Amino acid sequence: MLKSFARRASLTGLLLVLPALAAAQQSDSLPRPTMRAVWREGVIRIDGALNEGDWQRAVAATDFVQSMPNPGANASLRTEARVLYDRDALYIGVRLHDPHPDSIARQIARRDSDDIYSDWIRIAIDSYLDRRTAFIFAVSPRGLQRDEFRYNDTENDPLWDAVWASAARIDSAGWTAEVRIPLSQLRFSVGAAGVTKWGIQFGRVVARNQEISVWSPMPPQQPGVVSRYGDLVGLDSLAAPKRLEVLPYVSSQVAREPGDANDPFYDPTRSSARMGADVRYGLPAGLTLTATVNPDFGQVEVDPAVVNLSAFEVFFPERRPFFLEGVDIFRFGQSVTFNDNNPSNFFYTRRVGRAPRRSLDALGARYSDVPAQSDIAAAAKLSGKTRRGLSLGVLGALTREERGRYALPNGTRGSAIVEPRTEFLVTRLRQDFRQGNTVVGGVLTGVQRELGDAALRPLFVRNALVTGSDFEHRWGNRTWAVSGFMAASRVGGDRRVMTALQRSPIRAFQRPDATDLTLDTTRTTLGGYFGTLSLARTAGEHWLGSVTYEETSPGFEVNDLGFQTRADFRSLSGAMQYRETRIGRFMRSYEASVYMTQAANFDGNVVERRMSFLSSGLFNNFVGYSFWGFIQPETVDDRLLRGGPLTRKPMEWQLRGELSSDTRRPIVGELEYEYNRNAQREWRHTVSLGMELRPTSAVRIQLQPEFARQYDVDQYVTDVRDAAATRTYGGRWIFGDIDQSELSVEARAEWTFSPTLTLQLWAQPFVASGRFARFKEFSTPGQFAFDVYGRDRGTIVRRAGAGGDEVVVDPDGPGGAAPFTFQEQDFLVRSLRGNAVLRWEYRPGSTLFLVWQQQREGDEGFADLRATRDVASPFRDPARNVFLLKLSYWLGR
Repeated sequence: MLKSFARRASLTGLLLVLPALAAAQQSDSLPRPTMRAVWREGVIRIDGALNEGDWQRAVAATDFVQSMPNPGANASLRTEARVLYDRDALYIGVRLHDPHPDSIARQIARRDSDDIYSDWIRIAIDSYLDRRTAFIFAVSPRGLQRDEFRYNDTENDPLWDAVWASAARIDSAGWTAEVRIPLSQLRFSVGAAGVTKWGIQFGRVVARNQEISVWSPMPPQQPGVVSRYGDLVGLDSLAAPKRLEVLPYVSSQVAREPGDANDPFYDPTRSSARMGADVRYGLPAGLTLTATVNPDFGQVEVDPAVVNLSAFEVFFPERRPFFLEGVDIFRFGQSVTFNDNNPSNFFYTRRVGRAPRRSLDALGARYSDVPAQSDIAAAAKLSGKTRRGLSLGVLGALTREERGRYALPNGTRGSAIVEPRTEFLVTRLRQDFRQGNTVVGGVLTGVQRELGDAALRPLFVRNALVTGSDFEHRWGNRTWAVSGFMAASRVGGDRRVMTALQRSPIRAFQRPDATDLTLDTTRTTLGGYFGTLSLARTAGEHWLGSVTYEETSPGFEVNDLGFQTRADFRSLSGAMQYRETRIGRFMRSYEASVYMTQAANFDGNVVERRMSFLSSGLFNNFVGYSFWGFIQPETVDDRLLRGGPLTRKPMEWQLRGELSSDTRRPIVGELEYEYNRNAQREWRHTVSLGMELRPTSAVRIQLQPEFARQYDVDQYVTDVRDAAATRTYGGRWIFGDIDQSELSVEARAEWTFSPTLTLQLWAQPFVASGRFARFKEFSTPGQFAFDVYGRDRGTIVRRAGAGGDEVVVDPDGPGGAAPFTFQEQDFLVRSLRGNAVLRWEYRPGSTLFLVWQQQREGDEGFADLRATRDVASPFRDPARNVFLLKLSYWLGR
């Protein structure tokens, strides 16, 4: 079967990539434009006026061309950009002509907002001159700042923040922007004899026309972004700056929450205060050391509510600034592809400072008090890029041992370790060759836990190590790319931990009909590998595509510092895309893609065979659409029984459509509908309505109600061992039909008093219910077949129990099989999560936060969701309120 899978998958990939190969077009590189920076002689006041004499001496960069909607055409409005410099800073002055200044889009929002209706001027500086990385600074007509870091030529890190000054003015000729960027915020090395050349790009956004124009042309048929920048010369008197930044902070928090008055650990009001500092120090060779002492790693924004009935962990994005900034250099496990079927995450930063995982219920605790998260004692990063193209990133962190308190029913109190002291290390290297067209790299991650307490050893991995290497090679004027990586993992610890990892739904070594897997309860280590190889055409006027092979061995494990939901997996996937970037009779732009994937486990069982399509575009009236769907024939399912034998996965298909209105209007709407169905008449439909209101240029309100309902006949409930169940390898796997509904409303409001003072509100009421019926038992390995209790076999009785309603099943009636019991599964849960954040950047780099967070949660013993009753019900549940004050002060140059 495995050879047959390989033949079919190879043919699939070949058929997908051939059209893209046939359509290959070799484009000659355009010459790079060059501009000269001029030494500043007089005082430059950053006020947006551009009335100093130095600006008149500087030569302007003009001749902007469109990037969209008509690539290569002259920009519709004239732009002039000039550059000055001194030993401390770079100065940029831009005059943006506009004959209709009253039509300039000028919405204002919090710093770094990128989804507002506004004109922009973007300044991108490749100070490494590696044609792969750039520091980007953007200013709006109202003086709003946005900055980001671009890496790997085309990828963005929008969470990078620098300390810089800017001002903008609107006048009768259009608008102006004046910017001062301290050299300490850039990374560069001075060339021989003090001669320095950088890459530079200017980009202008005219929101009312949806036009983007650039100084250095970027034709869509030619790949890359940073690699297309022009050159900035004349920087012949620069010296590498001394970089030292210190950001001390103080914070205070008060939490008020409901609780049980009989709980000896309950305190309705808890307060805490802390102080610490972040330090950044510039080292030779373009490296930066970032250290933090007693860091404040609390989140200002809370995670949304979800109901997870699967066997796998839910992924939540990182929100803590220390881990967000500069994360690009630590990325590993990505290849250049349009169809990544099994995406990997080797460094999931939320593992550092995670919630303690040991439950005190096993000790018989009636009450307990456990920290919400592990405290990070210290963390440090070393990162940067040398003149010779070596990128280096090293991150280390230490979390303290966490203890929880508990009280037994007899009144005895005690404490126990709930999360051990843990050390984390990530090391990443990348070396550029051929001006960044070839890159090779490596990664090493490690986790070490202190497990002196014998009670912790069955619960935690003692040590985890991952090592790997990757490469990317581009040719044909960067039109083509071949890339890949190979990684190996090894985890060690007590045999009970290793047994749990083997039995995890990620790999299911205990599956009774597996031929390539063996559960070994004596092993104290587990190892495996993960590799990917991709060939992609990444540029061209119309045709793009890729073919990708991925393989993850059964023993591969990275969840101690990464995020993984699947091992024991081989896949071959292909993608082909046609795009049109020029305005036509009806469309401003559109694209259409086809994706095909075939995947199998190491036994050769085909677990996925899918064909997908995607089409999206923008009409000339600025109405946008997106249409997506897939069809998957019947395949094998090796995860439905969570360690049981194979089943069949019914044929399935899905359609999703989205329509959005003109984003230039003060009222913007978006409608999305999704429908999914399979051959067993399981279905799901979701409808979502999004709306944005902009009553003034300083106020923005967003609402997104969403309703989803689905019906499944294979919702896992539990499993029991029973020697009498000979047909199913001595086990009974219990499922039920479930009718599930979810209703939520996400609301955001933002009031911007000035570019440095904003108030943001966010709230999400959420209600979900699940009604179970027809409890049944999986009956036939290799098939999608079940026997319903009380109809096809055995008996089923519901009764009241000490812990709630119970279901009692006698699986064979008068036979000899033992009855078993499980809790009634019906549920209705609700929550309300929200926060209010007042942010004031009272001086560059220094911020005052005032935060109010509220969470309400409740549940019912029934599963009858009614919108008229339940949407407002979370507001009646007891509230947990948190008030936070945080003040930071930036010291630097």
